[in-house]
Amino acid sequence: MPTKRGSIHLFRFGGINVYLHWSWFLLALYGIQTRAGEYSSYVWPVLEYLSLFVIVMLHEFGHSLACKQVGGHADTIVLWPFGGVAYVSPPPRPGATLWCIAAGPLVNVALFPMLTVLMLLSNWHGWPASMPDAYHFIVAIWQLDLLLLIFNLLPIYPLDGGQILQSLLWFLFGRARSLMIAASLGLAGVAVLIVLAVASRSWWLGILCGLVVMYCWGGLQRARALSRLAAAPRQPGLACPACKDAPPIGPFWRCGKCGNGYDVFAQQGVCPNCGAQAAAVPCLSCGTVNSLQAFQLAAGDKMPRPYL
Repeated sequence: MPTKRGSIHLFRFGGINVYLHWSWFLLALYGIQTRAGEYSSYVWPVLEYLSLFVIVMLHEFGHSLACKQVGGHADTIVLWPFGGVAYVSPPPRPGATLWCIAAGPLVNVALFPMLTVLMLLSNWHGWPASMPDAYHFIVAIWQLDLLLLIFNLLPIYPLDGGQILQSLLWFLFGRARSLMIAASLGLAGVAVLIVLAVASRSWWLGILCGLVVMYCWGGLQRARALSRLAAAPRQPGLACPACKDAPPIGPFWRCGKCGNGYDVFAQQGVCPNCGAQAAAVPCLSCGTVNSLQAFQLAAGDKMPRPYL
């Protein structure tokens, strides 16, 4: 997954920083050269690639703004050759996650009728004969938006369609099992894409398939971790102030300083590896962050433990 390292900060909007990864320029050069034969001037393939950039960026803003709307955290978008990545962390609820993921493709859905009307009007005004480059450009953007919408809605995890499927299954099977099912189906779906990549000799699709396999495998590992978390015994006399769930017993929290996993409540907030003190604790059920004492008070224990 691309990170801010090696990326150029473009701008900040709505509390969201947008970065452009350096590798984007490599594929942009290749894409412009490939499409140059379709036009009479290099201006049009450049505009075509910039339009693709804008569509992808709007798609990622859909994810980020929807995440903020449901109370999640979203402050970074990184654009790279294989699309965009919105770093979003919605509340761990199926409805919130579903809206956060679905908002991206909905941007493409909203763009589609506008681009369709523009294409029909240009055809009606005779642009195919009088302004062939402009008409071809509009048709290309219309096709790109439709292609991105269809591709993203494929039920292959971690594409938007696979994550939407996982969010819907979450209502029925819970978080861990839904992720396990979605990631397993994603591996089966990517096998079909690999066959298509080989048959079409598409190196771009082949690399994308490799990334999907990595994400699916990571999803399976995360599903196993969530299953262990769900089966863990619960801390007595403690509850999250927001969702009222009792935190689990076990090394499910990581030290912000050294990354060591430990039981933050059993260790009274002190990392046994480096001695760092946890100022606050995230609830593993709903994601809200509170002090150690707040977990006691939420459970009705008015006698605070000696948390430092």
